[in-house]
Amino acid sequence: MGFSTDAIHVGQEPDPATGSIVAPIYQTSTYLQDALGQNKGYDYARTNHPNRKALERCLAKLEGAPSAYVFTTGMAAIDAVFRLLRPGDHCVLSESVYGGVFRLTTQLLVQFGLEFSYVDTSSVEKIEAALRPNTKMLYVETPTNPTMIVSDLAACGRIAKDRHLTLTVDNTFLSPYLQQPITFGAHIVVHSMTKYLNGHSDCTGGVAVLTRAEDAEKIYFIQRSAGAGLAPMDCFLVSRGVKTLAVRMERHDANGMAIAKFLHGHPKVDRVVYPGLPSHPQHDIAKRQQRGFGAMISFDLGTLDAARKLLNHVKLCSLAESLGGVETLISHPATMTHASIPADIRQRIGITDGLVRISVGIEDIEDLIADLEQALDKI
Repeated sequence: MGFSTDAIHVGQEPDPATGSIVAPIYQTSTYLQDALGQNKGYDYARTNHPNRKALERCLAKLEGAPSAYVFTTGMAAIDAVFRLLRPGDHCVLSESVYGGVFRLTTQLLVQFGLEFSYVDTSSVEKIEAALRPNTKMLYVETPTNPTMIVSDLAACGRIAKDRHLTLTVDNTFLSPYLQQPITFGAHIVVHSMTKYLNGHSDCTGGVAVLTRAEDAEKIYFIQRSAGAGLAPMDCFLVSRGVKTLAVRMERHDANGMAIAKFLHGHPKVDRVVYPGLPSHPQHDIAKRQQRGFGAMISFDLGTLDAARKLLNHVKLCSLAESLGGVETLISHPATMTHASIPADIRQRIGITDGLVRISVGIEDIEDLIADLEQALDKI
């Protein structure tokens, strides 16, 4: 079956008891036991429930893997993946990683004996130079948040294979519709489902998609033991969102390109960072491994004052954390999503005080351009 067909039907079959086209929300904490040691596949909602099982089946199918496990947030899923490592293990990460991942690794996981190195993962040479005898995982965001650096997934896959590393890829910015890391050698794919998978800004969630049975067994143990599995209502909302993922991403992609071109030609914008523009340093790699360029754009206005004036004067674009919803969201990474990263590191990796990140929604493109134009006029 095709992607859209799978997104609509896998795990979302009509309810056999009533014929309901939309499966019910199993809003219960516990399940009746037929007899001691016998049940219908469920015993307690923390360990599993039908809505979670259905969503996991669908997401595994869309990413091309045998299994997936969903969590309360994207960070909960990422934390579970890092728990596959043991004290003394080393992980190489993209240096311009999401601020929450930087905080998790530098302030929490290091307390449990894990070691982390942050490098520009668009450079094969820099990845290889960072590897150690105890390196067990290569963790890649592509494109990175918010600097939009693209890593060559095929090259990362070759490194992981040669060095027996677990290649983990955060695919949040593109979704499985625009990029499928497993086809390039990834062993694990993570998403903040809060973003494009849900697509409607009305719940949080995360997923870890696994290609190997041994990893899947461990992740499920973590999910049910730590109690971070996604609740029925949130699973229902993400499942509903996934049904329209393909059509939403087509519109996001088209709008993203139009906004990037508009910003690229505006005299008050110093630079635009968007893989779909030929000026992007990894434009050719993005063309090769992505189905489209997505709707995440960063642009630099030069100063904090200029960024503040723009952000305080947008009307249709919403100044807010998060991304991937049908509505356009705009933010200031240095003081919002990446504030936990020290200022000197932010400057070094390109998260300047003048940098603005926009998640382009699916509104009419003329309205979005008009809003940005009037806000830029205030600078």
